[in-house]
Amino acid sequence: MTRRQILAVAAAAPTVFNTTPARANGAPLKNMGLAPTAVALRSRADRQSFDMVEHAHSLGLGSTQTRLPSSDPEVVKKFRQKAEGYNLRTILSAPLPKLENEVAAYDVAVKAAKEAGAVAMHAALTGRRYEQYPTLEAFKLHFAQCQKMVGLAEPVLRKHQMKLAVENHKGWRAAEQAEWMKRVGSEYVRVCFDFGNNLALCEDPMETFKILEPFTIYCHMKDMGVANYDDGFLLSEVVFGDGIVDLRQMVETLQKRDPNIIFALEMITRDPLKIPVYKDAYWPTFDDPSSPLPGRDLARVLDLVRKNPPKTPLPKMTGLSPADQVKAEDDYNQKCIEYARKNFRF
Repeated sequence: MTRRQILAVAAAAPTVFNTTPARANGAPLKNMGLAPTAVALRSRADRQSFDMVEHAHSLGLGSTQTRLPSSDPEVVKKFRQKAEGYNLRTILSAPLPKLENEVAAYDVAVKAAKEAGAVAMHAALTGRRYEQYPTLEAFKLHFAQCQKMVGLAEPVLRKHQMKLAVENHKGWRAAEQAEWMKRVGSEYVRVCFDFGNNLALCEDPMETFKILEPFTIYCHMKDMGVANYDDGFLLSEVVFGDGIVDLRQMVETLQKRDPNIIFALEMITRDPLKIPVYKDAYWPTFDDPSSPLPGRDLARVLDLVRKNPPKTPLPKMTGLSPADQVKAEDDYNQKCIEYARKNFRF
């Protein structure tokens, strides 16, 4: 969404309040959670009253990813009481330290997360690689900064025995992130595996999964639709079962290793992302002789796009009223949850 669209959604909040999502039917899904981006439209519209814990519970989910309002002991205590009252596990996010003088603040944040009952912490440290970094040098500098941040955070995480799940967030190809995790060599720094993000980096989702699965302790679960466009291909989160991701294989493989791993719903409702692989501007960060993007990977993904036209038009929010955008988000999430109830042991 553009900034103007976000403001329009917020301005329309009184209307949106009347489009509340359906409450959960059936037993809570113990091992299915909710990522904040899955409810970005509703949380912006209901800015004054939205609560991730309450919303996840209302959808019948057993977990949510969110942030603590503050590290004040009383706030932390109330947060934990509410989550535990719903029998709901939490994954919390907090900014990682960029410099040595920020480590103390991170220590406070991790300590608060521990006291709040969080089972892990989450970090997404990059934007879209092909948009964020104009040159290979810029990409390498930021990657080095990310590694420094995690290096500063690791002793704090170890001190409090709190694990950090670093998401593959369209910044690193799977092999780059896996090699980094090996270098860190810490049980407290692992991976939040996003089921679809690395398609934007010309990776087959199952290849990404095979590489990152050994490090994965938490997931952002999504299905992905693809379609051709003039400069490359379109990529969009779609309702579970409507896309090209082998959800069952990924879920069952992870559950064999950890029956209690959390799969956070991340059906992001937005216009399709443009992956401009036919434009020169897409490629500078891959011009690294030590880890190039193989032509076979590009060919494999373009073949996936060619052979898997969308079953229904990819979600598109442009042209919808703010209230209708929120309704679409609610509907997509509900369909994903219903699919999960029928097809997985969550």
